[in-house]
Amino acid sequence: MNSVQENRYDRIATTHNRMMNINGYRRSVAKMLARLDLGLSRDSLVLDAGCGTGMVTIGLKLSGFELKQIVAADISINSLRIARSEFKKRKGEQEMAPLGGDVLNLPFADDTFDLIITSGVLEHVPLDKGLAELTRVLKPSGRLILLPVRPSILGRLLESLYKFETYPVESVIHAARRHLILKQTYDFPFYEPIGWSKLALVLEKP
Repeated sequence: MNSVQENRYDRIATTHNRMMNINGYRRSVAKMLARLDLGLSRDSLVLDAGCGTGMVTIGLKLSGFELKQIVAADISINSLRIARSEFKKRKGEQEMAPLGGDVLNLPFADDTFDLIITSGVLEHVPLDKGLAELTRVLKPSGRLILLPVRPSILGRLLESLYKFETYPVESVIHAARRHLILKQTYDFPFYEPIGWSKLALVLEKP
């Protein structure tokens, strides 16, 4: 994600956060995560890569997992400011740590995280490079949950609004398999707005 994209998200962060609150995004993420066997424990470290205003991080907390820490990283300073404010409203906010970071150059050592979640982020960067960097910081046998924007009428609208490129789902899966093992796909229920534009891929690092 370059500086132009960073500035764009700084400008729209407040509106974006309101929209995500209205459409039930974090509740949908929470229900999805609670249905998956992720093998997480109180010692698990989780990364929300490209966290925006913290919707996925909050969704993870709502799903009921007890974790050591969730690092919420994003390149947009204003988005992180809002995320920090959202975290302070909730119990266990000390477990949710906002941090500046570029998904193509994450400030973490190799094999750091037990789980990484990323949503609507790889559309902004070269797909293979983004997946390679996420794989680098994921522990062996760790899971990556990828929520790509799938091509659709709404997907095209989001492309125009957020100035990114939607990849065909088959291309995302093909690129992901160069680094990871595809374990599961998850389709959100049709009545949840998140399902109109996204699906989830659960991948594992060999």
